[in-house]
Amino acid sequence: MLRVSVLVSGGGTNLQAIIDAVENGSLAGVKIVSVISNNRNAFALERAGKHQIPAILLSPGDFPDREQYADALISSLKETETELVVLAGFLVVIPPRVIEAFPNRIINIHPSLIPSFCGKGCYGLKVHEMALARGVKVTGATVHFVDAGTDTGPIILQKAVEVLPDDTPEILQRRVMEEAEWKLLPEAIGLIAAGRVEVVSGKAVIRKS
Repeated sequence: MLRVSVLVSGGGTNLQAIIDAVENGSLAGVKIVSVISNNRNAFALERAGKHQIPAILLSPGDFPDREQYADALISSLKETETELVVLAGFLVVIPPRVIEAFPNRIINIHPSLIPSFCGKGCYGLKVHEMALARGVKVTGATVHFVDAGTDTGPIILQKAVEVLPDDTPEILQRRVMEEAEWKLLPEAIGLIAAGRVEVVSGKAVIRKS
């Protein structure tokens, strides 16, 4: 059983997709052991409570410095015996020591086809605004391992989503969530739970079952 902690800052729709997949049996061999947020008003914490998942508030602003925040985050993850950390709309830069403590055991969902529209400052609705401003015909989502860079870790899965002529950033964001993010994230977790993903020479390799 893969023990997963989900880190989220907002509403938690990707969290809900994971919860649904676990509860309907499509994501086997996975247990969500905690939901951690930096935002006390995050609806994700309520989602966790409704499903009897421990909900933990850990905000960098509640600690004197980033080192103590990193200590608290690592301690929380180790207390729950977390094996995989899932960033599902988590708007806090993960401290390097946390990444070092969980090498190739932290994954992130990003709402574009990396390397497009990614990196520092590219998150949430901003990504879709950039895609529409550039005039791309296809966008999508990416699940990748987290390394010391921003959106630079090994790519596990990607899924393309069509951009339509009348799209607004909000409409495109919703389509990317529904057609890509909510499917990719549970799928990636399932592959990891099945032991089918490994990092070889800086690239994520998915082995056949």
